Amino acid sequence: MNTPPFDREYELVGDDVVVPFAVEPLDIRGRAVQLGPMVDEIIKRHEYPPDIAFLLAEMIVLTVLLGTSLKFDGNFILQTQSDGPVSLTVVDFSTPDAVRAYARYDADALENAIKAGKNSPRDLLGEGVMALTVDQGEHMQRYQGIVALDGISLEEAAHQYFRQSEQIPTRVKLSVAQVLRPSQEDGSVETLWRAGGMIVQFLPESEDRISQRDLPDGREDSDEVDEDDAWVEATALVGTIGDDELTDPNIGVEHLLFRLFNEHGVRVFEGQQVLDKCSCSRERVIALVRSFDEESDKLDGHDSFTTQCEFCSTVYKISADEL
Repeated sequence: MNTPPFDREYELVGDDVVVPFAVEPLDIRGRAVQLGPMVDEIIKRHEYPPDIAFLLAEMIVLTVLLGTSLKFDGNFILQTQSDGPVSLTVVDFSTPDAVRAYARYDADALENAIKAGKNSPRDLLGEGVMALTVDQGEHMQRYQGIVALDGISLEEAAHQYFRQSEQIPTRVKLSVAQVLRPSQEDGSVETLWRAGGMIVQFLPESEDRISQRDLPDGREDSDEVDEDDAWVEATALVGTIGDDELTDPNIGVEHLLFRLFNEHGVRVFEGQQVLDKCSCSRERVIALVRSFDEESDKLDGHDSFTTQCEFCSTVYKISADEL
């Protein structure tokens, strides 16, 4: 891999920072990220089995790539509901930087799937739907896009969403890995989760290219489609990305972008940090309980009750006086 001639004053962004970029000669825009401590903390907090952790990490990467494109205060929620061993996944991105995630699964069904060798993310999801929701607040109407899950990967589901809903030629690459690192405290080896991803979109400014941008009938590879040479080249370059390049901290986002697009010139913009941060609070829990009479009635004869946030596992003990 060629090493980019970065100025010594340029500081590489490192983990948990989404980097926007543009390659003007190819009329493409995109974002790339390598996730380290953030995704590792979310997964280990719930002690998810490796196969569940892999799927949820992919969901987190896709969410931050899409959520950090929001130009307003609000939430982007990526959710799947399906009939596989993993019945529900939810990843919630709150602008500008907060990420929380949760997966619900059937342990027995997961064990049977692993024994049968059907434990890929697409197998664990099965058939159902993936919903992409943009929430700009209580005074604005929600926007939601739905993609059918019928044995396709999350990358394929994202491509289908952009073809059907946004009509923007898009490529998404996602990768998840476990790495081993010696502990600095006692010398033992610890396992860390890492994830990475890139989204590239064809957004030409010239009228000639705009006329060729939209793909007819939602067919991505039809012989009838005369795709722009710039987009053909861009997708070919993205197709060369190895899984290790998206997760290896020794490579980094900037080095990967230089390797892909240095012949055309790639511009990198200020990165956006993303954090493992839940939006739950004691006040929100109390307000939620107050809105359900049935829950409030459970306090009859009791001084308090306990509830737990499914996202961050924080336990709240709510007293009758607080309600």
